[in-house]
Amino acid sequence: MDTPTQTPQPDTAARERLMTSLQDVVNDAETLLKNAQHTGSEQFSSARSKLEMRLHEAQHELAGLREAATRNVRRAAHAADEAVHLHPYATAGVAAGVGLLVGLLIARR
Repeated sequence: MDTPTQTPQPDTAARERLMTSLQDVVNDAETLLKNAQHTGSEQFSSARSKLEMRLHEAQHELAGLREAATRNVRRAAHAADEAVHLHPYATAGVAAGVGLLVGLLIARR
């Protein structure tokens, strides 16, 4: 009958990795600020390089999530376009129904 359309699920593992990376960046930044007042420049430099490394990792994870989200949005748009082309009258009917419903809700106010 119809080709089944699957809605892409968000990559929860990638989100968890990103959240962990961002939390590590925040923790490292807090440590850096605390140590900056009490330590010498060698420890400060070490903490700064560690923070920069964590920030770079978090940016890399964020870029990966952005690419995955873009792929998912494109897939969803393609599936919607395909559905509209396969069922143009049903799509017009649904759009008219939604328009009628919105019109009724606006008129009630």
